[in-house]
Formats: sequence, structure tokens, C-alpha cells
Amino acid sequence: MSFGFFESTDTDRIPEVILCKLGEVVLKGANRQSFESSLIKELRRRASPYGVFKIYFKQSTVYVEPQNDECDMEGMYSVAKKVFGIVGVTRAAVCEKNMESIVAMAKRYLPDKLRGKSTFKVDAKRSDKKFPLTSPEISRDIGGVVLSLVRGIRVDVKNPEVTVTVEVRDDNAYIRAGQEHGAGGLPLRSSGRGLLLLSGGIDSPVAGCMMAKRGMEIEALHFESFPYTSERAREKVLTLAQQMCEFCAKIHVHVISLTHIQEELRDRCEEDYFTLLLRVFMMRLSERCAREYKCGALITGESLGQVASQTLAAIGVTDSVVNIPVFRPCIGLDKEEIVRQARYYGTFDTAILPYEDCCTVFTPRHPKTQPRVEEVMAQLEKIDFDGLLEEAWGTMYTVTKVVYDGYK
Repeated sequence: MSFGFFESTDTDRIPEVILCKLGEVVLKGANRQSFESSLIKELRRRASPYGVFKIYFKQSTVYVEPQNDECDMEGMYSVAKKVFGIVGVTRAAVCEKNMESIVAMAKRYLPDKLRGKSTFKVDAKRSDKKFPLTSPEISRDIGGVVLSLVRGIRVDVKNPEVTVTVEVRDDNAYIRAGQEHGAGGLPLRSSGRGLLLLSGGIDSPVAGCMMAKRGMEIEALHFESFPYTSERAREKVLTLAQQMCEFCAKIHVHVISLTHIQEELRDRCEEDYFTLLLRVFMMRLSERCAREYKCGALITGESLGQVASQTLAAIGVTDSVVNIPVFRPCIGLDKEEIVRQARYYGTFDTAILPYEDCCTVFTPRHPKTQPRVEEVMAQLEKIDFDGLLEEAWGTMYTVTKVVYDGYK
């Protein structure tokens, strides 16, 4: 048999494999192979800290097969649930594809998986149509095994607490009890690269993860205003980037200082325009950074109407100063929805730490909410716009890439 654990000398060890079910990747037609290739490469990179795994695609499923007893199946299973492009993840016992072996494996594998459950059903699938039993016959026999070994459980075919699946495939048979949701979306690096404007707040990390879910590789740009913002604020942002790597795999974080720009705006421009003027500088610097690092779009955490700089008119002003797409995946979400996403991606608890970012420095008492482009441009004529841009660009430095632990 091809599965290495069949030859194991440990008679108590149940050979298992992780099965990953694909989502919208299967709808990609002629381009499907490139998406599958990106997904396999990402899984192989993620597997490196957890041992030696054989990872391959077969019959619309990705197999993650441990190659020795030292492989950390729990760790690899947890990681697989966070790989974009996968909609379902499960651990399955593997056996030879004959009914004697399937029944014997069901007796060993299923009681621990179903103990304490109240209802179940068995769903059998035969991709090998030469198998002598039909799917209903397989379901009947395995259901009988469960009922004889698991006390208090009963069959419920309409709304079971657990679905036991028996798959008879070309090579082996696979038995699993239940399936967990994966991260969904498209594989990383299948949709180009985007530059995330990463603040220390709740919204921007969510925006970055949401675009990564659509297949974008994420670079990040953070604006600081030392000494008005602290070293702790910077470390907070790097921690957020590290937490994003659970899903985004690796991120380079670029940092630019806005201190002198903010001081000039404070001293020379009308206070009501301060936030908008700062956003104009940020967008122009972000566009330059995006082109420098071959990013095809900017990504922000803006949500329509959430703050004064995120009104329709204000967004129109900031978009007018760049010639690159600006993606705002949170634009139609309310705060509760964004918080829910932040909890899912694991960034919420860090994002609410009380270390302020540059956008809270010199905040106007009455910010403009319905600005016109010509009004904002008139304010910029009061300062050396190009000179301040060049000075700020000269402050940029890049933090060594932040990566998921052990990621290659």
C-alpha cells in the first residue's frame, strides 16, 4: 500500500491522513490547475514546522499524509484550517479498500470519535464503482458497527450531530467522523500582491486578511509619528502583523515617519482639514511604496461613515490623489461585523491595546466631513508638499519579514 503507516510496527497506531476539501477553486475551469498549484505550495510551506508530510492533490481533495511517527498531526491539522482555498478539513483513518478492512478500522476508529454524541448518520461514497457493495450497503454495515459499540447513540439521517463518512477511492478507503470549516477563499499568491495600510486599530488587520482570503499576498505599510507615538505603539503593529501571519503566512512591514508632516500641517493649515491633508500624504506615500514593492493595489480598513475621514466625500478626495486601485473590503461592514472578523483572525485583543497611532495625533476638533478636492488642494499650497513627501520617503525602513513560525 502507498500509505506508509500500513507497514508500522506499532500495532495500536491508527494510520491517519488529513483531507482538505476545496471550495471555489473547483469552479476555475481552464485556470484551475494554477490555483491548485498555489494551494499545494502554500500547504507545503506551512507543513515545515510539523514534520515530513506528503502533500498532493487527487480526486478534488488535497491529501496531507504524514511520512513518519514524529509528525505533529494536531499542529498540521490546526494550520490546514487557516490556509485560504480550503473550505473543509478533517482527519481520516486509512485502510485497505475491502469491506473486512473497513469494518475492522471502523471498530477501532469510530467509538472514540462518537463517544458522548447523541445522533449520527453514515454517508458512504464510492468513487471506485467496481467496489462490490453499494453505498447504502456500506452505510448500513458501518451504522451497525457504531450502534453496537457506542452506548446511547442513535441514527438521525436528517439532522445528525455527527456525520460518519466512508469514502472508497481508487487507492484506499477513508473513514472520518465530522468535518470542520476551513478558511475558504482563494489560495495565497493567486491574485497578485497588495499593500495594506496597517494601523494599530481593529479594522486594517481585518482588511488585510480579507484580501488575503481573495488570494492576495500582503505587504504592509505603517505610519509612525515618534515621539508623539510610542515604541509600544510600533511593537503593537508588529504584533498585529505577526498574528495576521496565522492566515497570511508572511508579511514585510515597511515604516514611514509622518512627524514633520504633521507638525507642518498643524502650523500652516486650517485645523478642520488636518485629517484629510494627512490622508493625502499617506495615500501618495503608499502609492510610491506599492510601486516600489510591486503591489498592484492599496488596501485600507475604511468603513463608510465610520469616522469623519471615511465619508463618501472624504474618500473621494483621497482616491483622487493616487493612480492605483484602492481596495476597502470593510467598506460595507459595521463595527460589530468587523470585530467579529477580528476575533476570528486573532487580532482583536491586540488591536484594542491603548497605544495610539499617528491618526490620533493633532486630531481636529471639527474635522471636515464634506470636503471638496479644490479646497484640500488649496490647503496643500500653504506647505512644501513635494519636499515633505521626499523627506518622509527618506525615513522609510523595513522590518525583517514577519512570518508564521517555521514557515519557509
